[in-house]
Amino acid sequence: MLQQERHEQILARLNTEGKVKVKELANDFEVTEDCIRKDLTALEKEGLLKRIHGGAMQVRKNLHAYHVDERMSVRLSQKKIIAKKAVELIEENTVIFLGISTVNLELAKCIYQKNISLTIITNMIDIMQLFRHGEHKVNLIFIGGHFNRAKDGFIGTLAIEQIHNYRFDLSFIGTVGMNIHDGKVTTYDVEDGLTKKEVMDASKKCYLVAENEKFNLDGNYVFGHLSEFTGYIGEQELGSPFKEKIMEYGLEII
Repeated sequence: MLQQERHEQILARLNTEGKVKVKELANDFEVTEDCIRKDLTALEKEGLLKRIHGGAMQVRKNLHAYHVDERMSVRLSQKKIIAKKAVELIEENTVIFLGISTVNLELAKCIYQKNISLTIITNMIDIMQLFRHGEHKVNLIFIGGHFNRAKDGFIGTLAIEQIHNYRFDLSFIGTVGMNIHDGKVTTYDVEDGLTKKEVMDASKKCYLVAENEKFNLDGNYVFGHLSEFTGYIGEQELGSPFKEKIMEYGLEII
């Protein structure tokens, strides 16, 4: 096997497994462990993996895009697709929560356009402003608390206290990143994470709404595990390794 072929297979395995071990790679490729170490060193220099004791792990990105405004137009076409899928799950005369999320803003626009009769509870200012004008059937309840400019909404203790008193039929939660290998779901801000967790606990059904790219990204604070959600809504079908892993966590894939 040529070196380039080994490199491609090592990266493919990292993508599906998250980590690789020198000893196992040497056995599978029928080369020496020293040869594999050189492969891993070369790939690390290209920024494609991170060496660890006895092997290597996948390189995950943290974009540090803390402000909603920075993310509003990023992957917008994918977000619109996710929103169109999500709106089909919403039944009339139910109570739903739309958390702070640029995907949820697109979902709110879909609800507005369809003129669905339901109650929306949200802590995101842009969603509140969307329903300020015009004729619509939405009963809007806004959650107050500590205003976070970067998040464009209200989070923290006061918001959590209000959310605690509700029981949502359905909720949609955005995320900064998801790790398919350890199941961790992350955000940038601790208070945002605690607020999201309260929403999850108050929901009969709770869906993660995020572009597939988020499986390669990480935030700084873990607020949940994939197994705690009802399902995941992405913009396109996932490859078999990812799809199978998500199903192991018990999530519905939409």
